[in-house]
Amino acid sequence: MSNVEWDSKTVIGSRGIRPTATKKPSDLNGAVLSTDKKVTGGTNKGHVGPDHQRIAKLDRENEVAPPPKVLPTVGKALSNARAELKMSQKDLAQKVNEKPSVIQDYESGKAIPNPQILGKLERALKVKLRGTDIGKKLEGPKKT
Repeated sequence: MSNVEWDSKTVIGSRGIRPTATKKPSDLNGAVLSTDKKVTGGTNKGHVGPDHQRIAKLDRENEVAPPPKVLPTVGKALSNARAELKMSQKDLAQKVNEKPSVIQDYESGKAIPNPQILGKLERALKVKLRGTDIGKKLEGPKKT
């Protein structure tokens, strides 16, 4: 603590002088300025050469297929069974705890099949909607 000078000043937060970029020819003051051109300036390295073009073409050809939709036979069986029970789409939707738009999508064949929803619809309508024999009446539980 004996090395502390009491008369010295310490300025906090002062920024030192930094070199600035030349903006005008008058800032150079006669100094010689060299400019170097970038070797890859203005090009996109990711798309140079035929290899990348071929890979991009392969990627476009291997598009993922959209998921399968419900078969039209399922939609017809669903609407026929609902009509036999004299239920509207709204009533069936309430019974299986789904939105009416879901029932409409299944009947029109626009829905992506969901086993849980199909199971609920099968139990509510007592009609088979999955596998073989679509539209066949379901029988009660087997008694042994």
